[in-house]
Amino acid sequence: MGRAAAEAALRAIEPWDDVETTHRADALAWIRGRECIWRLEKPATPPKHLVAYFLLVDPAAGRCLLVDHRKARLWLPTGGHVEPDEDPAATVRREAREELGIEPPLLDGLASNPLFVTQTTTVGIDAGHVDVSLWYVCRADAGVPIDADPTEFSDARWWDLAALPTADPSGFDPHLPRFVAKLTSQLVEP
Repeated sequence: MGRAAAEAALRAIEPWDDVETTHRADALAWIRGRECIWRLEKPATPPKHLVAYFLLVDPAAGRCLLVDHRKARLWLPTGGHVEPDEDPAATVRREAREELGIEPPLLDGLASNPLFVTQTTTVGIDAGHVDVSLWYVCRADAGVPIDADPTEFSDARWWDLAALPTADPSGFDPHLPRFVAKLTSQLVEP
């Protein structure tokens, strides 16, 4: 079930640019192959595994939540590794409960689909393996306090979406500016 759900999620993504087109095509071939796509042992067995990110977004305020991830030492969306045979959308719900203590809905119009896909070699404490990340978008209110897991994150804060592309890229996931560009091009407040 999990592999089929991951493939369906990837097929639902309309690539934003050439980088995403390449990442999507490679991820689809990987998902359809025989390699294990789930992390079986921390930090990197196998050395490439599936991740579900979710970005909390307040469209009315034009803000998103990022966390200062202790192991990566970067500001990232929340999320985590997809468990064996887990639907990546279920990973988002599980990780939202575990990491933030909330159950946010996916942003209107996205159904249970991710908006973006990336492949990134990790940095920080667990550096060196590849995360194939499906990026989901959840609706949240930036005025409601978030209780981020202090064992995973040293901080959590709401960022102005318009300001993120000009922030120092060395402190963020390397694909975040492209993701924000794609997201803001599609945000429509009901």
